[in-house]
Amino acid sequence: MTTARPASRAGRSGSLGWMTIPALAFFVVFALIPLVGVLLLSFAQWDGLGEIGIAGFSNWSAILSDPGLPHALWITFLVMVVSWAVQTPASILMGTFLAGQQRYRAVLSVIFFIPLLLSSAALAITYKALLDPNFGLGAGLNIPFLVQDWLGEPVLAFGVVIFVVSWQYIPFHALIYQGGVRQIPRSMYEAAQLDGAGRVRRFFSITLPQLKYTIITSSTLMVVGSLTLFDLIFVLTAGGPGDATRVLALDMYKRGFQANLMGPASVIAVILVLVGLALSLFLRRLGGRDHSHSQLEGA
Repeated sequence: MTTARPASRAGRSGSLGWMTIPALAFFVVFALIPLVGVLLLSFAQWDGLGEIGIAGFSNWSAILSDPGLPHALWITFLVMVVSWAVQTPASILMGTFLAGQQRYRAVLSVIFFIPLLLSSAALAITYKALLDPNFGLGAGLNIPFLVQDWLGEPVLAFGVVIFVVSWQYIPFHALIYQGGVRQIPRSMYEAAQLDGAGRVRRFFSITLPQLKYTIITSSTLMVVGSLTLFDLIFVLTAGGPGDATRVLALDMYKRGFQANLMGPASVIAVILVLVGLALSLFLRRLGGRDHSHSQLEGA
C-alpha cells in the first residue's frame, strides 16, 4: 500500500508534465524564437528587403546617444503612470459595483465591456472625428468647451490619449476586480456589518486589503500594455503635436517601417522588453511572498 501511492503520484506528475508541452512549444515558437531574432537583429544592418549585414554595436551606440530616446522613454513612462493612476481606482470601484448580486448589474457588465471589443484604430478614428474643432461634437452641439484644438496642443493631446486608453481598458480590469471581489468570503462583510461598519469602512478595511494580489496582477497588465501601446496613438496623434505623444513603441515603428532601419528599431524593441521585464519583476516583488490571502481573492 505504501509503494502504490508514490507510484501513482509519479504517474500524475508525469501526465501533467506532458500536458505542458503544447504551451511550452507555443511559447518557444511565438515568443522565445522571435525574441532571440530581434536581439540578433539589433546587432545587424538591414532595410527590411536586402541582405542582412553585421553592424556590431553601432545600432546600440546610435540609439543610446540619440537625444530623442530619453524624451520617448519619458513619454512612455508618463503614459504608463498616468493611465495606471486613472484606470486603477476606476476599475476597482467599477469591479466592486459589478460584483453585486442585483440582476441589472449583469446587463451593465455586458454594456461596460463593449469598449474592449472595439478596435483601437476604430476608436482612435472615432474620437479624432468627435474632437475635431470644426466638424466635431462640440461644433455640432455648439458647446464652447469642446471646441478646442484637442489634438493640436501637447497637454490636451496627451490628456486625450490617456482618456481614450482608460475608456477602452477600464472594463477589462474591472472584470478582473469583479472576479476578485466575488471570491472574498461574505462572512467577512457580515461580521463587519454586525460590528457597525458602513460600506465605506468595509471597502477600505476588507475589500482593498483582500484585493492586494489582484491589484498587483492588474497593475502588471497595465504596465506591460502601456509599454506596447502603439496603434491607438499612431492613428489618433501620430506622436504629435511635435513629439508630445511619441512613445517608444511608436518610435520603434517609425524607425523600422518608415525609415527602414530595422537594426535601430530592434534595439528599441529589446529596450522595451528589458524595461517591461524589470517592471514586472518589481511589481511581483512588491506583492511579496505571502500567499496566506491567495484563497480569499481572485489573483
